[in-house]
Amino acid sequence: MLLSVLQANASVMDVEANLRTIDDAAHRAAQAGAGLLLTPELFPVGYAPLRLHAELDPATLPGIRERLADIARRHNIGLVYSLPAVAGDGNAWHITATLLDAEGNEVLNYAKVHLFGPEEHKAFVGAQEPPAVVDFNGIRTSMLICYDVEFPEAVRAAATRGAELLLVPTALSAGFNNVPQVLIRARALESQLNVAYANHSGHEDVYSFLGGSVVAGPDGSLLAAAGDFPTLLFAEVGTETVKAARNEVPYLRERRPELYKKWDQRA
Repeated sequence: MLLSVLQANASVMDVEANLRTIDDAAHRAAQAGAGLLLTPELFPVGYAPLRLHAELDPATLPGIRERLADIARRHNIGLVYSLPAVAGDGNAWHITATLLDAEGNEVLNYAKVHLFGPEEHKAFVGAQEPPAVVDFNGIRTSMLICYDVEFPEAVRAAATRGAELLLVPTALSAGFNNVPQVLIRARALESQLNVAYANHSGHEDVYSFLGGSVVAGPDGSLLAAAGDFPTLLFAEVGTETVKAARNEVPYLRERRPELYKKWDQRA
């Protein structure tokens, strides 16, 4: 499958402008033959946790989701987007990611487990459910969000559930260059799957973003990489390279989780 990754600058609380950016990217990606467009963390509303908590009316979220589904349908392309969602008790929000198929149907949802920094902790609550896996265009696909991917346990949880492709909307600030340049490739290598990482670029609210979106292969190779500016990346991802990597070095088969639990208990 040809995968497309949007790196762009969102406008905080300007849903119309952000949806136009996604719509344009979906059009260009579909024209290029991509089966899926991955967009950054909270892109439809912009990344500004405290402003979102103060200003965003959760009653508007279903309408935003339907418009995103319409974008997927009109361009006949799968789409990953990230939005706030009301948590179970109704008094708090999660950061979520949703995978749509080319008909605009929701096929996978994920809520962020690891929140980063004081503002996210004030505005959101961390979820607890592990990443689920679905078959998407013949590839076993899962999702994490931003800081989640920096924890090897989270990526391994997706891999042990059968994931061959991991989609990661992110909002990574400038100064953390080692995350896309080193860590994402290491996560792909150690869990032997494709990892696509979509970041913001430019300035939003009080944040300056790194850009640097990447796609890494299951052998740690770099399949696509962005610089600092808005762009649309493309990379071919599939199952054969995953199978080859896992057959050559059987990390997943040769794990010893019961032993690791004993180690944790003795720590």
